[in-house]
Amino acid sequence: MLQGTLATAVKFALASIAIGAALSFFDLSASEILKKMGLTPQSIGSLIVQGFEWALPHFVLGAMVIIPLWLVIYLLKPPGGR
Repeated sequence: MLQGTLATAVKFALASIAIGAALSFFDLSASEILKKMGLTPQSIGSLIVQGFEWALPHFVLGAMVIIPLWLVIYLLKPPGGR
């Protein structure tokens, strides 16, 4: 599993480098693209923080349900695991 994940990460990195080189060839930069979209690095950071602030309470609430359910199912599973 780790090998597949590593291979995916390498492919992602190589694709990112290739796309970045192509965009650089056309004299496009990240700041220009963000500016055309009406975004700044600060606004992107703010959106990321807002996303985490929204997701964290939902994650904790879901975990408060899922973890006890998993524990009960695990404890009631017959020996042998099948």
